[in-house]
Amino acid sequence: MERSLSTPHQLLNPPSLPRPSGYTHVVVTGAGRGIYLAGQTGRLADGRIAKTLAEQFDGAAENVGKALAAAGARPDHLVSIQIFTTDLADYRASLEPIGAAYRKHFGRHYPAISLFQVSALFDADARVELVCIAHIPETRYPPRTGGGAPLPRPSR
Repeated sequence: MERSLSTPHQLLNPPSLPRPSGYTHVVVTGAGRGIYLAGQTGRLADGRIAKTLAEQFDGAAENVGKALAAAGARPDHLVSIQIFTTDLADYRASLEPIGAAYRKHFGRHYPAISLFQVSALFDADARVELVCIAHIPETRYPPRTGGGAPLPRPSR
């Protein structure tokens, strides 16, 4: 039911659901910080954007990595990726280079992923956009047992 991947989250694939390929059905996070990224296209900081969908996916994934880093997060902190494309047939035809670009930026970490075909994106030149949610686990350790004042009991 769980995948053994290098991730701070619990990844679940219940046997009652179809076997996933390239995504995880359920991601469970613990205490920590949530990070919500705006849609990232393949447009570079200098304004350029690649022509092919696969190249744009590569650029969008790179931009996701930069946005995560700005928040102090890593790709393995991703818990959800929504992929929006204007051309599902081209996306399917480009799965090999898209998969290579995915692994280049995110490794073999597969959070909950959804793919949608849309009629257009806000950036008229964009053919793919990634909307991501990440979760940085809490790094503080609980207080040691046996020391300090006891925790107050909840009132009834």
